[in-house]
Amino acid sequence: MLSTRSLRGVDCRSRAVAQPRVAIGRGRLDIVCASSAKFFVGGNWKCNGSVANVRKLVDELNNGSVPKGVDIVCSPPFIYIDYVMQHLDKDKYQLAAQNCWIGGNGAYTGEVSAEQLQDFGVPWVILGHSERRSLCGESNEVVAKKTAHALAAGLGVIACVGETLDQRNSGAMFQVLDGQMQALVDEVKDWSKVVIAYEPVWAIGTGVVATPEQAQEVHAYLRRFCQSKLGTAVADKLRIIYGGSVNDANCKELSTQEDIDGFLVGGASLKGSSFVTICNAAGAKAQV
Repeated sequence: MLSTRSLRGVDCRSRAVAQPRVAIGRGRLDIVCASSAKFFVGGNWKCNGSVANVRKLVDELNNGSVPKGVDIVCSPPFIYIDYVMQHLDKDKYQLAAQNCWIGGNGAYTGEVSAEQLQDFGVPWVILGHSERRSLCGESNEVVAKKTAHALAAGLGVIACVGETLDQRNSGAMFQVLDGQMQALVDEVKDWSKVVIAYEPVWAIGTGVVATPEQAQEVHAYLRRFCQSKLGTAVADKLRIIYGGSVNDANCKELSTQEDIDGFLVGGASLKGSSFVTICNAAGAKAQV
């Protein structure tokens, strides 16, 4: 069952925050709870790699030791999915696509449908990443409709939400998150195969990482939002993972926060040893 409590004595103002200036939110640490599902780590390779680099990375991942009690997903560029599928250790890792079309098959040049991914054996897809939202103009409603369609096609969805630096510093962070989440609530009927990835846009690829307190505050807020909109049973099982310059140096401290159920990793997922270290950061949250 979910519990709700606040640690009033923790004040994020006392922590040094890397530039650029990042507002601290409400200045207290809220705790709801971690989900009851497996810890989840996703590696988003983005538009990176070559044949040689992908081969090397796959070999490094296969040689790494990762816990069985963690769901681990690797997301290569579309062009390398077949190679990765054929060579990545299936006992350790699953696959995810980085995007899919909003509808089914048809005359949509350059797109890949959820049905095609499911047919090819790719079980997961990342949707709503901030780079898709900002560079490709995907709105909350488009992301939500994509998510619902992918779920209906049988895929699991890593649905990304998060605020920009201006939105956080202006005090609009929670309003932005509400809009992103409400669009999903309006479209998604079955949440059993959804993972929410909180990725503050100001921390993606910048080297600036949300403090554990900042990440925990938002994760608790998102879980409480889901509790109010979807009920305790859904919120208790929903995995909310953190992304934003996660690496092998900061993952352990982030993983200790109660409402962080895993990570969506960018640059560090391109280094086999670093990604393996992050996969092992679950500690006691890894299911036996």
